[in-house]
Amino acid sequence: MQEPKINPYFVMAIGVISVSASAIFVKFSSAPSGVIAFYRMFFSALLTLPVFLMKHSREIQQITKRDWMFVLLSGTFLAFHFILWFESLNYTSVASSTVLVTLQPLFAFVGTFIFFKERYTKIAILSGLISVGGSVLISWGDFRISGAALWGDILALIACVLVTIYMLFGQTVRKRVSLITYTFLVYSVSSLVLLAYITAAGQKLGPYSSTNWICFVLLAVVPTILGHTLFNWSIKWLSASTISMGILFEPIGASILAYYLIGEKILWTQAAGGVIVLLGIVLFIRDDRKGRIRTKLKKEQAVQTL
Repeated sequence: MQEPKINPYFVMAIGVISVSASAIFVKFSSAPSGVIAFYRMFFSALLTLPVFLMKHSREIQQITKRDWMFVLLSGTFLAFHFILWFESLNYTSVASSTVLVTLQPLFAFVGTFIFFKERYTKIAILSGLISVGGSVLISWGDFRISGAALWGDILALIACVLVTIYMLFGQTVRKRVSLITYTFLVYSVSSLVLLAYITAAGQKLGPYSSTNWICFVLLAVVPTILGHTLFNWSIKWLSASTISMGILFEPIGASILAYYLIGEKILWTQAAGGVIVLLGIVLFIRDDRKGRIRTKLKKEQAVQTL
């Protein structure tokens, strides 16, 4: 494979910083959570549209009814993920919210166990318990501050469940549909769902201050388009587990940005709980990676035997 002109680890680091800025842009915006989520998805779909039309528009004809159903479900769950996560930031800190949303790999572990009957090792189960312990510590610390902070933690956890379901539906479609087509369709579905939500909730699409509009656009450009595009570029040179590890730095980056940009202090329970959560997830990803390597070796040995 040809060597990349730019260090892929540097590119991944820029991607992490980009996604870490998401919570900060939400904090700077004074618009309702549903409106922020709508404009993030709407502008993301608009930015993806030209590439989709130029290179992938014919692919729609090949999408099956089953895949269309999964796209609709993925877009709907993604929409409500953003509503609840952005709403959680109105009650709890950036540090607590982003750490709890990062529990996604563990919710995926539960989902694949229930729906796909996948078996996991004792280390995987232990890593899950460790991360749950960290999230309990964060929630306990926030509860000592106020019931509102705890409510924000609960919203962040539900948002994490929703984005996990979005990923579980999406991974089946992505096996047959290109990334650009899938993301454009999901962003478009999310936009329509969010538009219906804010209309039903009586929320207005405008007018908003220039600061809000800047935040809407930056949410689409920086964490959505730039951040995830850089991860998709890096995965050509780095393993998926390395990318997963890198994404775990999002709560750290978000907390640092929150400290310097909005003066948000970090409690010892948030710091300690966050470290415990991240250690548990790192342990889980490493064990999962080893399991995949063992499975691959067994398949290769079986082929050689034949």
